[in-house]
Amino acid sequence: MATGIKARKLALVVAVATLPGTLFAMDIAAAFRDALTNDAIVASARSQLEAIRERVPQARAGLLPGINGTASINRWTSDNNVSARRDYTAQNYGIQLSQPLLRLQNVETFEQSKLAVLIAEAQYEAARQDLMVRVSQAYFDVLIAQDNMETLVSQKRAISEQLAAAKRNFEVGTATITDQQEAQARFDLVLAQEVVARNDIETKRAALSLLIGKPVPSLHVVRTDATIEAPKSSQGEWTDVARNNNLGVVQAKVAGEIARREIEKQRYGHYPTVDAVASLGHNRSASALFIGVNTTAASVGLQMTVPLYTSGAIDAKVREAISARNKAESDLENARRQAEQAARSYYLGSSSGIAQVGALKAAEKSSQLALDSNLLGYQVGVRINIDVLNAQQQLFTTRRDLAKARYDVLLNGLRLKAVAGELDVKDLERVSALMQPASSRPADASTVKK
Repeated sequence: MATGIKARKLALVVAVATLPGTLFAMDIAAAFRDALTNDAIVASARSQLEAIRERVPQARAGLLPGINGTASINRWTSDNNVSARRDYTAQNYGIQLSQPLLRLQNVETFEQSKLAVLIAEAQYEAARQDLMVRVSQAYFDVLIAQDNMETLVSQKRAISEQLAAAKRNFEVGTATITDQQEAQARFDLVLAQEVVARNDIETKRAALSLLIGKPVPSLHVVRTDATIEAPKSSQGEWTDVARNNNLGVVQAKVAGEIARREIEKQRYGHYPTVDAVASLGHNRSASALFIGVNTTAASVGLQMTVPLYTSGAIDAKVREAISARNKAESDLENARRQAEQAARSYYLGSSSGIAQVGALKAAEKSSQLALDSNLLGYQVGVRINIDVLNAQQQLFTTRRDLAKARYDVLLNGLRLKAVAGELDVKDLERVSALMQPASSRPADASTVKK
Protein backbone atom coordinates (compact mmCIF):
# COMPACT_ATOMS: atom_id res chain seq x y z
CA MET A 1 0.00 0.00 0.00
CA ALA A 2 2.76 2.42 0.97
CA THR A 3 4.64 1.57 -2.20
CA GLY A 4 1.58 2.40 -4.28
CA ILE A 5 1.17 5.78 -2.56
CA LYS A 6 4.84 6.63 -3.14
CA ALA A 7 4.52 5.65 -6.78
CA ARG A 8 1.48 7.90 -7.24
CA LYS A 9 3.26 10.80 -5.52
CA LEU A 10 6.29 10.33 -7.76
CA ALA A 11 4.10 10.23 -10.84
CA LEU A 12 2.37 13.45 -9.71
CA VAL A 13 5.71 15.20 -9.17
CA VAL A 14 6.93 14.15 -12.60
CA ALA A 15 3.70 15.25 -14.22
CA VAL A 16 3.76 18.66 -12.55
CA ALA A 17 7.46 19.16 -13.36
CA THR A 18 6.80 18.53 -17.03
CA LEU A 19 3.97 21.04 -17.30
CA PRO A 20 5.05 23.65 -19.89
CA GLY A 21 3.21 26.56 -18.47
CA THR A 22 2.97 28.98 -15.66
CA LEU A 23 4.09 27.03 -12.59
CA PHE A 24 7.82 27.06 -13.29
CA ALA A 25 8.16 30.21 -15.38
CA MET A 26 11.01 32.47 -14.21
CA ASP A 27 10.62 36.22 -13.90
CA ILE A 28 13.45 38.76 -13.97
CA ALA A 29 13.65 39.13 -10.19
CA ALA A 30 14.03 35.36 -9.75
CA ALA A 31 16.66 35.28 -12.49
CA PHE A 32 18.66 37.96 -10.65
CA ARG A 33 18.48 36.09 -7.35
CA ASP A 34 19.86 32.99 -9.04
CA ALA A 35 22.58 35.01 -10.75
CA LEU A 36 23.54 36.72 -7.49
CA THR A 37 24.65 33.39 -6.03
CA ASN A 38 26.47 32.38 -9.20
CA ASP A 39 28.10 35.49 -10.68
CA ALA A 40 31.89 35.57 -10.37
CA ILE A 41 32.12 39.37 -10.67
CA VAL A 42 29.85 39.94 -7.68
CA ALA A 43 31.66 37.22 -5.73
CA SER A 44 34.98 38.92 -6.47
CA ALA A 45 33.65 42.31 -5.32
CA ARG A 46 32.26 40.71 -2.15
CA SER A 47 35.60 39.10 -1.32
CA GLN A 48 37.40 42.36 -2.05
CA LEU A 49 35.10 44.17 0.36
CA GLU A 50 35.73 41.60 3.09
CA ALA A 51 39.48 41.90 2.56
CA ILE A 52 39.51 45.71 2.68
CA ARG A 53 37.40 45.76 5.85
CA GLU A 54 40.30 44.03 7.57
CA ARG A 55 42.46 47.07 6.89
CA VAL A 56 40.57 49.05 9.53
CA PRO A 57 41.69 46.99 12.55
CA GLN A 58 45.17 46.83 11.04
CA ALA A 59 45.34 50.64 10.87
CA ARG A 60 43.76 51.01 14.31
CA ALA A 61 46.56 48.90 15.73
CA GLY A 62 48.96 51.74 14.91
CA LEU A 63 47.17 53.88 17.53
CA LEU A 64 46.99 51.26 20.26
CA PRO A 65 49.67 49.95 22.62
CA GLY A 66 51.97 47.17 21.61
CA ILE A 67 53.69 44.71 23.94
CA ASN A 68 56.73 42.63 23.05
CA GLY A 69 58.44 39.95 25.04
CA THR A 70 62.12 39.03 24.64
CA ALA A 71 64.25 36.20 25.93
CA SER A 72 67.85 35.25 25.32
CA ILE A 73 70.48 32.89 26.66
CA ASN A 74 74.15 33.37 25.95
CA ARG A 75 77.34 31.49 26.81
CA TRP A 76 80.13 33.92 27.71
CA THR A 77 83.91 33.45 27.95
CA SER A 78 85.98 36.09 29.71
CA ASP A 79 89.79 36.06 29.60
CA ASN A 80 92.04 39.03 30.50
CA ASN A 81 95.41 39.78 32.06
CA VAL A 82 93.92 40.68 35.44
CA SER A 83 91.95 37.59 36.31
CA ALA A 84 91.78 34.03 35.24
CA ARG A 85 89.63 32.95 32.41
CA ARG A 86 86.06 32.21 33.35
CA ASP A 87 83.06 30.86 31.52
CA TYR A 88 79.46 31.64 32.46
CA THR A 89 75.92 31.64 31.13
CA ALA A 90 73.75 34.76 31.00
CA GLN A 91 69.96 34.68 30.71
CA ASN A 92 67.88 37.74 29.88
CA TYR A 93 64.11 38.12 29.96
CA GLY A 94 62.22 41.28 29.21
CA ILE A 95 58.84 42.87 28.37
CA GLN A 96 58.53 46.14 26.49
CA LEU A 97 55.38 48.22 26.11
CA SER A 98 54.95 51.12 23.70
CA GLN A 99 51.92 53.40 23.49
CA PRO A 100 51.86 55.92 20.61
CA LEU A 101 51.02 59.40 21.88
CA LEU A 102 51.76 61.53 18.85
CA ARG A 103 51.86 59.71 15.50
CA LEU A 104 49.82 61.80 13.10
CA GLN A 105 50.70 59.61 10.15
CA ASN A 106 49.05 56.66 11.87
CA VAL A 107 45.90 58.73 12.42
CA GLU A 108 45.68 59.49 8.70
CA THR A 109 46.30 55.84 7.84
CA PHE A 110 43.38 54.86 10.08
CA GLU A 111 41.06 57.39 8.46
CA GLN A 112 42.16 56.28 4.99
CA SER A 113 41.37 52.66 5.85
CA LYS A 114 37.78 53.60 6.70
CA LEU A 115 37.47 55.51 3.44
CA ALA A 116 38.84 52.51 1.53
CA VAL A 117 35.96 50.46 2.95
CA LEU A 118 33.51 52.99 1.53
CA ILE A 119 35.05 52.55 -1.93
CA ALA A 120 34.85 48.76 -1.63
CA GLU A 121 31.20 48.98 -0.57
CA ALA A 122 30.44 51.19 -3.57
CA GLN A 123 32.26 48.76 -5.84
CA TYR A 124 30.25 45.85 -4.47
CA GLU A 125 26.97 47.71 -4.88
CA ALA A 126 27.99 48.71 -8.41
CA ALA A 127 28.68 45.05 -9.19
CA ARG A 128 25.22 44.09 -7.89
CA GLN A 129 23.46 46.77 -9.90
CA ASP A 130 25.50 45.92 -12.98
CA LEU A 131 24.43 42.30 -12.55
CA MET A 132 20.78 43.40 -12.47
CA VAL A 133 21.28 45.17 -15.78
CA ARG A 134 23.21 42.26 -17.31
CA VAL A 135 20.56 39.76 -16.24
CA SER A 136 17.80 42.00 -17.57
CA GLN A 137 19.64 42.44 -20.86
CA ALA A 138 20.18 38.69 -21.23
CA TYR A 139 16.57 38.01 -20.20
CA PHE A 140 15.16 40.43 -22.77
CA ASP A 141 17.58 39.14 -25.41
CA VAL A 142 16.02 35.70 -25.03
CA LEU A 143 12.52 37.17 -25.29
CA ILE A 144 13.46 39.17 -28.38
CA ALA A 145 14.90 36.06 -30.01
CA GLN A 146 11.77 34.10 -29.12
CA ASP A 147 9.53 36.85 -30.50
CA ASN A 148 11.51 36.86 -33.70
CA MET A 149 11.09 33.10 -33.92
CA GLU A 150 7.35 33.35 -33.28
CA THR A 151 7.11 36.02 -35.95
CA LEU A 152 8.83 33.76 -38.47
CA VAL A 153 6.67 30.78 -37.53
CA SER A 154 3.49 32.81 -37.88
CA GLN A 155 4.77 34.30 -41.10
CA LYS A 156 5.64 30.85 -42.42
CA ARG A 157 2.16 29.58 -41.58
CA ALA A 158 0.50 32.52 -43.26
CA ILE A 159 2.75 32.28 -46.35
CA SER A 160 2.10 28.54 -46.49
CA GLU A 161 -1.62 29.21 -46.62
CA GLN A 162 -1.12 31.86 -49.26
CA LEU A 163 1.10 29.50 -51.26
CA ALA A 164 -1.56 26.82 -51.15
CA ALA A 165 -4.16 29.34 -52.30
CA ALA A 166 -1.90 30.50 -55.15
CA LYS A 167 -1.45 26.90 -56.29
CA ARG A 168 -5.20 26.29 -56.24
CA ASN A 169 -5.92 29.48 -58.10
CA PHE A 170 -3.26 28.67 -60.70
CA GLU A 171 -4.73 25.21 -61.23
CA VAL A 172 -8.20 26.63 -61.86
CA GLY A 173 -6.78 29.39 -64.02
CA THR A 174 -7.68 32.40 -61.82
CA ALA A 175 -4.04 33.29 -61.05
CA THR A 176 -0.70 33.25 -62.82
CA ILE A 177 2.34 31.15 -62.05
CA THR A 178 3.98 34.35 -60.78
CA ASP A 179 1.77 34.35 -57.66
CA GLN A 180 2.84 30.83 -56.87
CA GLN A 181 6.52 31.59 -57.46
CA GLU A 182 6.43 34.71 -55.33
CA ALA A 183 4.79 32.84 -52.46
CA GLN A 184 7.29 29.98 -52.83
CA ALA A 185 10.21 32.44 -52.75
CA ARG A 186 8.86 34.06 -49.57
CA PHE A 187 8.32 30.64 -48.01
CA ASP A 188 11.88 29.51 -48.78
CA LEU A 189 13.28 32.76 -47.38
CA VAL A 190 11.36 32.32 -44.12
CA LEU A 191 12.69 28.77 -43.81
CA ALA A 192 16.26 30.10 -44.07
CA GLN A 193 15.55 32.84 -41.54
CA GLU A 194 14.01 30.30 -39.19
CA VAL A 195 17.27 28.33 -39.04
CA VAL A 196 19.17 31.47 -38.06
CA ALA A 197 16.50 32.39 -35.51
CA ARG A 198 16.70 28.98 -33.82
CA ASN A 199 20.46 29.32 -33.46
CA ASP A 200 20.00 32.83 -32.07
CA ILE A 201 17.59 31.55 -29.42
CA GLU A 202 20.02 28.87 -28.32
CA THR A 203 22.83 31.43 -28.13
CA LYS A 204 20.79 33.88 -26.07
CA ARG A 205 19.49 31.17 -23.74
CA ALA A 206 23.05 29.91 -23.21
CA ALA A 207 24.14 33.44 -22.24
CA LEU A 208 21.32 33.73 -19.69
CA SER A 209 22.02 30.22 -18.41
CA LEU A 210 25.64 31.18 -17.82
CA LEU A 211 24.50 34.08 -15.64
CA ILE A 212 21.94 32.23 -13.54
CA GLY A 213 23.98 29.04 -13.28
CA LYS A 214 21.29 26.62 -14.42
CA PRO A 215 19.18 25.77 -17.50
CA VAL A 216 16.76 28.49 -18.54
CA PRO A 217 13.12 27.60 -17.87
CA SER A 218 10.10 29.26 -19.44
CA LEU A 219 10.30 33.06 -19.17
CA HIS A 220 7.72 35.75 -18.60
CA VAL A 221 6.75 38.13 -21.40
CA VAL A 222 5.37 41.66 -21.25
CA ARG A 223 1.59 41.75 -21.14
CA THR A 224 0.05 43.32 -24.21
CA ASP A 225 -2.14 45.49 -21.94
CA ALA A 226 0.75 46.54 -19.67
CA THR A 227 1.16 50.26 -19.12
CA ILE A 228 4.82 51.27 -19.16
CA GLU A 229 5.33 54.61 -17.46
CA ALA A 230 7.84 57.26 -18.41
CA PRO A 231 10.50 58.38 -15.88
CA LYS A 232 8.76 60.38 -13.18
CA SER A 233 11.38 63.11 -12.78
CA SER A 234 12.70 65.47 -15.42
CA GLN A 235 15.87 64.95 -17.42
CA GLY A 236 17.67 67.64 -15.44
CA GLU A 237 16.77 66.03 -12.12
CA TRP A 238 18.02 62.64 -13.29
CA THR A 239 21.32 64.09 -14.49
CA ASP A 240 21.79 65.94 -11.19
CA VAL A 241 21.19 62.75 -9.22
CA ALA A 242 23.60 60.86 -11.47
CA ARG A 243 26.32 63.51 -11.04
CA ASN A 244 26.18 63.07 -7.28
CA ASN A 245 24.92 59.55 -6.54
CA ASN A 246 26.34 57.48 -9.38
CA LEU A 247 28.42 54.73 -7.79
CA GLY A 248 31.40 55.53 -9.99
CA VAL A 249 31.17 59.15 -8.85
CA VAL A 250 30.91 58.06 -5.22
CA GLN A 251 34.08 56.01 -5.59
CA ALA A 252 35.88 58.92 -7.23
CA LYS A 253 34.78 61.28 -4.43
CA VAL A 254 36.11 59.00 -1.73
CA ALA A 255 39.30 58.38 -3.69
CA GLY A 256 39.79 62.15 -3.80
CA GLU A 257 39.44 62.37 -0.02
CA ILE A 258 41.96 59.57 0.43
CA ALA A 259 44.37 61.42 -1.86
CA ARG A 260 43.88 64.64 0.13
CA ARG A 261 44.64 62.82 3.37
CA GLU A 262 47.69 61.26 1.77
CA ILE A 263 49.16 64.75 1.31
CA GLU A 264 48.76 65.47 5.02
CA LYS A 265 50.09 62.04 5.89
CA GLN A 266 53.29 62.65 3.97
CA ARG A 267 53.70 66.16 5.42
CA TYR A 268 53.52 64.68 8.89
CA GLY A 269 56.79 62.96 8.03
CA HIS A 270 58.47 66.22 9.17
CA TYR A 271 56.72 66.05 12.56
CA PRO A 272 58.18 64.39 15.65
CA THR A 273 56.67 61.22 17.06
CA VAL A 274 56.15 60.65 20.77
CA ASP A 275 55.59 57.29 22.44
CA ALA A 276 55.14 56.26 26.04
CA VAL A 277 57.46 53.35 26.73
CA ALA A 278 57.88 50.95 29.61
CA SER A 279 60.06 47.93 30.09
CA LEU A 280 60.68 45.24 32.64
CA GLY A 281 63.80 43.03 32.43
CA HIS A 282 65.47 40.29 34.37
CA ASN A 283 69.09 39.18 33.96
CA ARG A 284 70.62 36.11 35.49
CA SER A 285 74.26 35.02 35.13
CA ALA A 286 76.22 32.23 36.81
CA SER A 287 79.77 30.85 36.68
CA ALA A 288 81.79 28.20 38.35
CA LEU A 289 84.01 30.73 40.18
CA PHE A 290 81.58 33.44 41.24
CA ILE A 291 78.20 33.53 42.85
CA GLY A 292 75.44 34.06 40.30
CA VAL A 293 74.14 37.60 39.88
CA ASN A 294 70.40 38.22 39.35
CA THR A 295 69.25 41.64 38.26
CA THR A 296 65.73 42.98 37.75
CA ALA A 297 65.24 46.38 36.17
CA ALA A 298 62.14 48.39 35.23
CA SER A 299 61.74 51.69 33.40
CA VAL A 300 58.95 54.04 32.36
CA GLY A 301 59.35 57.08 30.17
CA LEU A 302 58.62 59.05 27.02
CA GLN A 303 60.44 58.61 23.78
CA MET A 304 60.48 61.29 21.09
CA THR A 305 61.90 60.91 17.60
CA VAL A 306 62.54 63.97 15.44
CA PRO A 307 63.41 63.62 11.75
CA LEU A 308 66.27 66.04 11.14
CA TYR A 309 67.30 65.23 7.59
CA THR A 310 65.72 62.76 5.14
CA SER A 311 67.60 63.70 1.95
CA GLY A 312 64.45 65.23 0.44
CA ALA A 313 62.42 62.01 0.55
CA ILE A 314 59.54 63.52 2.50
CA ASP A 315 59.19 66.54 0.21
CA ALA A 316 59.21 64.25 -2.83
CA LYS A 317 56.45 62.12 -1.31
CA VAL A 318 54.40 65.26 -0.64
CA ARG A 319 54.74 66.35 -4.26
CA GLU A 320 53.77 62.87 -5.40
CA ALA A 321 50.67 62.95 -3.18
CA ILE A 322 49.68 66.37 -4.54
CA SER A 323 49.88 65.07 -8.10
CA ALA A 324 47.82 62.04 -7.10
CA ARG A 325 45.23 64.38 -5.55
CA ASN A 326 45.05 66.38 -8.80
CA LYS A 327 44.54 63.17 -10.74
CA ALA A 328 41.75 62.14 -8.37
CA GLU A 329 39.99 65.46 -8.95
CA SER A 330 40.19 64.98 -12.72
CA ASP A 331 38.91 61.43 -12.38
CA LEU A 332 35.98 62.70 -10.33
CA GLU A 333 35.02 65.26 -12.96
CA ASN A 334 35.31 62.64 -15.68
CA ALA A 335 33.09 60.25 -13.71
CA ARG A 336 30.50 62.98 -13.24
CA ARG A 337 30.45 63.80 -16.95
CA GLN A 338 30.10 60.14 -17.91
CA ALA A 339 27.28 59.64 -15.40
CA GLU A 340 25.50 62.75 -16.63
CA GLN A 341 25.80 61.70 -20.26
CA ALA A 342 24.62 58.17 -19.53
CA ALA A 343 21.64 59.45 -17.54
CA ARG A 344 20.68 61.79 -20.36
CA SER A 345 21.00 59.02 -22.93
CA TYR A 346 18.91 56.48 -20.97
CA TYR A 347 16.31 59.11 -20.09
CA LEU A 348 15.86 60.07 -23.73
CA GLY A 349 15.89 56.42 -24.75
CA SER A 350 13.15 55.64 -22.25
CA SER A 351 11.03 58.67 -23.17
CA SER A 352 11.35 58.21 -26.92
CA GLY A 353 10.82 54.47 -26.50
CA ILE A 354 7.44 55.04 -24.89
CA ALA A 355 6.47 57.26 -27.82
CA GLN A 356 7.70 54.54 -30.18
CA VAL A 357 5.57 51.94 -28.39
CA GLY A 358 2.51 54.13 -28.88
CA ALA A 359 3.31 54.63 -32.56
CA LEU A 360 3.88 50.91 -33.13
CA LYS A 361 0.58 50.08 -31.45
CA ALA A 362 -1.16 52.34 -33.95
CA ALA A 363 0.93 50.85 -36.76
CA GLU A 364 -0.11 47.34 -35.68
CA LYS A 365 -3.78 48.24 -35.99
CA SER A 366 -3.19 49.90 -39.35
CA SER A 367 -1.19 46.92 -40.60
CA GLN A 368 -3.98 44.55 -39.53
CA LEU A 369 -6.54 46.64 -41.42
CA ALA A 370 -4.25 46.77 -44.45
CA LEU A 371 -3.86 42.99 -44.40
CA ASP A 372 -7.60 42.46 -44.10
CA SER A 373 -8.14 44.79 -47.04
CA ASN A 374 -5.52 43.05 -49.15
CA LEU A 375 -6.96 39.61 -48.35
CA LEU A 376 -10.39 40.79 -49.37
CA GLY A 377 -9.00 42.47 -52.47
CA TYR A 378 -7.14 39.29 -53.42
CA GLN A 379 -10.31 37.27 -53.08
CA VAL A 380 -12.22 39.57 -55.41
CA GLY A 381 -9.32 39.91 -57.84
CA VAL A 382 -8.28 43.52 -57.30
CA ARG A 383 -5.10 42.62 -55.41
CA ILE A 384 -2.32 40.25 -56.34
CA ASN A 385 -0.53 37.74 -54.18
CA ILE A 386 2.53 39.88 -53.59
CA ASP A 387 0.32 42.56 -52.03
CA VAL A 388 -1.00 40.08 -49.50
CA LEU A 389 2.49 38.78 -48.74
CA ASN A 390 3.81 42.30 -48.20
CA ALA A 391 0.91 43.16 -45.91
CA GLN A 392 1.49 40.00 -43.89
CA GLN A 393 5.19 40.72 -43.52
CA GLN A 394 4.47 44.30 -42.47
CA LEU A 395 2.06 43.15 -39.76
CA PHE A 396 4.40 40.52 -38.35
CA THR A 397 7.39 42.87 -38.45
CA THR A 398 5.39 45.58 -36.67
CA ARG A 399 4.39 43.17 -33.90
CA ARG A 400 7.98 42.05 -33.48
CA ASP A 401 9.21 45.64 -33.36
CA LEU A 402 6.49 46.54 -30.85
CA ALA A 403 7.59 43.77 -28.49
CA LYS A 404 11.23 44.81 -28.81
CA ALA A 405 10.34 48.45 -28.19
CA ARG A 406 8.64 47.47 -24.92
CA TYR A 407 11.72 45.55 -23.79
CA ASP A 408 13.99 48.46 -24.74
CA VAL A 409 11.90 50.89 -22.69
CA LEU A 410 12.01 48.65 -19.64
CA LEU A 411 15.74 48.07 -20.00
CA ASN A 412 16.48 51.79 -20.43
CA GLY A 413 14.46 52.48 -17.28
CA LEU A 414 16.58 50.01 -15.33
CA ARG A 415 19.78 51.44 -16.77
CA LEU A 416 18.64 54.93 -15.82
CA LYS A 417 18.12 53.85 -12.22
CA ALA A 418 21.52 52.11 -12.24
CA VAL A 419 23.42 55.13 -13.53
CA ALA A 420 21.75 57.16 -10.77
CA GLY A 421 22.91 54.57 -8.23
CA GLU A 422 19.33 53.74 -7.25
CA LEU A 423 18.63 50.39 -8.94
CA ASP A 424 17.22 47.82 -6.53
CA VAL A 425 15.56 44.42 -6.60
CA LYS A 426 12.22 46.20 -6.12
CA ASP A 427 12.69 47.76 -9.56
CA LEU A 428 13.04 44.29 -11.05
CA GLU A 429 9.92 43.21 -9.19
CA ARG A 430 8.02 46.16 -10.64
CA VAL A 431 9.10 45.08 -14.12
CA SER A 432 8.03 41.52 -13.33
CA ALA A 433 4.58 42.86 -12.38
CA LEU A 434 4.19 44.04 -16.00
CA MET A 435 4.88 40.56 -17.32
CA GLN A 436 3.20 37.16 -17.33
CA PRO A 437 4.09 33.59 -18.24
CA ALA A 438 4.31 33.10 -21.99
CA SER A 439 1.53 30.51 -22.01
CA SER A 440 -0.86 33.10 -20.56
CA ARG A 441 -0.46 35.45 -23.53
CA PRO A 442 -3.61 35.87 -25.67
CA ALA A 443 -3.73 33.34 -28.48
CA ASP A 444 -4.19 35.96 -31.17
CA ALA A 445 -1.11 37.98 -30.19
CA SER A 446 0.92 36.59 -33.08
CA THR A 447 -1.67 35.35 -35.54
CA VAL A 448 -3.41 36.97 -38.47
CA LYS A 449 -7.06 37.80 -38.28
CA LYS A 450 -9.06 36.01 -40.91
